[in-house]
Amino acid sequence: MERSTMIIALLLGVGLALLYFGAEWLVKGAVVIARRMGVGPLVIGLTIVAFGTSMPEMTVSIQAALAGSGDIAAANVVGSNIFNVAFILGLAALLCPIRITAQLVKVDIPIMIGVSLLCIGLLHDRRLSRPEGLLLFVGIVAYTRLAFHLARRNPSDTALHEAEQMIEGQKTDWLAASGWWAPGVVIGGLVMLVLGSKALIAGSIRLAQAVGLSEAVIGLTIVSAGTSLPELATSVVAALRRQPDIAVGNVVGSNIFNILAILGASSMLVPYAAPGMTAVDLSVMFGIALLSLPLMWSRLTLSRLEGAALLTCYVLYLAHLWPK
Repeated sequence: MERSTMIIALLLGVGLALLYFGAEWLVKGAVVIARRMGVGPLVIGLTIVAFGTSMPEMTVSIQAALAGSGDIAAANVVGSNIFNVAFILGLAALLCPIRITAQLVKVDIPIMIGVSLLCIGLLHDRRLSRPEGLLLFVGIVAYTRLAFHLARRNPSDTALHEAEQMIEGQKTDWLAASGWWAPGVVIGGLVMLVLGSKALIAGSIRLAQAVGLSEAVIGLTIVSAGTSLPELATSVVAALRRQPDIAVGNVVGSNIFNILAILGASSMLVPYAAPGMTAVDLSVMFGIALLSLPLMWSRLTLSRLEGAALLTCYVLYLAHLWPK
């Protein structure tokens, strides 16, 4: 039993570490390559930076779908979306009240609410088919086009600021100083993401079997929180540095990407069933997304009290998941 526990801990620890650093290497290497090719910060922000932090969720859900673990594939996305808003934004606001831009409450957060509702509709039968995956993937293409359009109209767009901050932070980075390493770093990042997702899934399945929890519950908690580490680091640091656009935009953009791109891509590759997903899990995801709108609309600020309220919601949700 002790040996089994060590193996589970090792698989989970190694998997999470590989996912975190794999995403970091992938984004940094891709930014350097894009800059050397003359790609502007707007394009970098709207593609590499905005979606790069969601690569752990993408690789885990695809690997889980290919391995026949549909519950983990779907629960990873649903759990990550709950964790992103309730825990990450709650913690960031608790550390430092966050100013909210008008575009977020007028455009991006309503879109997040809409795609969350779409997710509930598609998963009502606890299955995702290829046509449903295609519908979701068309959605991420449309959202990306909209983001480009809005960013061109508004130079202060979140993605642009996020890209500029990353580029600024790389001026003294070893990779920026040795740009010829960038392709290798991107490949290394992708390899780490794939290996990390395999280790995390293997450890999660072993843990579920060892403690008697379902794969869905493990996916909604450990896997989803682990794959959201890039978003957690980005948003908390951004909040402490008084960069509210990044702190909130990173979470909202990731949630939209998680549903449209990750569920879309994984079910297009392999249609799968997720019988362990419950109406409560899907409703909490939608409810947290819906709750974020009035919280952020009021005075266009997410206060410490509101941050504490979001964290409380997450704790209550974990209490619901814990076996009685």
